[in-house]
Amino acid sequence: MGERDAVEAVEEPVTADAIVEDLRELGVMPGETLLVHSSVSSLGWVAGGAQAVVEALQRTVTEDGTLVVPTFTGQYTDPARWSNPPVPDEWVETMPERMPTFRPAMTPTRSVGAVPECFRSYPEAVRSCHPAWSFAAWGADAEAIVADHPYENGLGEGSPLGAVYDRDGSVLLLGVGHAVDTSLHLAEYRAAFPKGRASHRAPVLQDGERTIVELDDIEISSDDFEALGAAFEREVGAREGPVGAATATLLDQPALVDFAVE
Repeated sequence: MGERDAVEAVEEPVTADAIVEDLRELGVMPGETLLVHSSVSSLGWVAGGAQAVVEALQRTVTEDGTLVVPTFTGQYTDPARWSNPPVPDEWVETMPERMPTFRPAMTPTRSVGAVPECFRSYPEAVRSCHPAWSFAAWGADAEAIVADHPYENGLGEGSPLGAVYDRDGSVLLLGVGHAVDTSLHLAEYRAAFPKGRASHRAPVLQDGERTIVELDDIEISSDDFEALGAAFEREVGAREGPVGAATATLLDQPALVDFAVE
């Protein structure tokens, strides 16, 4: 939705106060662990844009809760798989040496939206160290959720996704669908079906030194995520309601992951 469309989608500007009220009506509770996927533009014209959304989310869960957002960096994924656009084959092998070192406090996100990019720089927000699949968190359990994010199986058991699961967290889809629902990747790791594996290299800081590390993962795909999410909502259930001009969906994350594994 462009900015003109966003203005026309609402009768008055969407404010942080209004977002808090809508999230409370949806069922987001103070003190809970909330994994958020979002599209600011879907909300209509928001006074303050992504900053207003971030502050509304913080106010809704409060400091007793924890917000978690994906802060992925597609520029550090396997260059052999880049397709929009692809790069010449002869570039692939030397790409890690050409890239700047991934730095959690500074490296910008890519293709995850305006809210994660705004959120990652907030005071007291912390970000995990995985150069491709990092998450940022804020609140009571923020440090524990992003700590010790392994380079191997970056969306699996030891990831922040697993930490949200262990805390009986919730997933908020704010104007987006299940295609971007990262919790379903955790289900991919857990589910018993044949999986390919792939690895590539990326530059990180270790003990203050630039180091090229190996990132070894299963081959992930989100092709069936919309169908999985729709089946979960139909068979298990979720809460749905308006936030600004968007439709928001609130789901129990462990229940979603368990359902998707089966």
